[in-house]
Amino acid sequence: MGLVYATATVVPSKQELLEAWLPSRPWAGGVTAVEKVGEYRFDDPEGEVGVETIVWRTPDGSLLQVPFTYRGAPLAGAEAHLVGTSEHSVLGTRWVYDGCADPVWASTLATVILTGGHQAQMVFERDGQTVDVPPRLPVRGSGSAGTPVPIIETVDSVRDDGLVTTVVAGTVTLQLARVVGTPLDGAATLTGSVHDQDLGVLAALDV
Repeated sequence: MGLVYATATVVPSKQELLEAWLPSRPWAGGVTAVEKVGEYRFDDPEGEVGVETIVWRTPDGSLLQVPFTYRGAPLAGAEAHLVGTSEHSVLGTRWVYDGCADPVWASTLATVILTGGHQAQMVFERDGQTVDVPPRLPVRGSGSAGTPVPIIETVDSVRDDGLVTTVVAGTVTLQLARVVGTPLDGAATLTGSVHDQDLGVLAALDV
């Protein structure tokens, strides 16, 4: 379960960070402006790292998929994958990374895919009560409950192959469709939808 700080401010915003970072990404095709479509989050078992993947619409109608991780301190060895830093009015300075380089993202994604899991339930507090936030982009892994999940402690490599990013983390290979709809290889998958639109396979995994 993830807590939404409904009244918090974040400076610069996620969209501002993204738009400054996109021109350096080979899969973005020079895009410099986007519109948020929806997002899904996964729970870090340690409760330390925020894990969120956002889908953005570009001016030509394409959908870009960008995972972010939010940390309270820099991730050692991941300087090349830092999107930027933001000041959160509740949590303080947050280091924002391309999730593909973060072992917490890789571990949570692998867990959801292999165990048939789904996005984290988001909540906010109102008048002392916890209120559920309906998911805007529900996702589901293709596996089944109880399936063993390899331990992921490091990301060994991150490679952009056209419109797909391939991540090797220990015995696990993950593929992420940077442009939604790009075909992926993998025995197990993550699928999703937004506003009743089927987005198909968003990520794939091989062990």
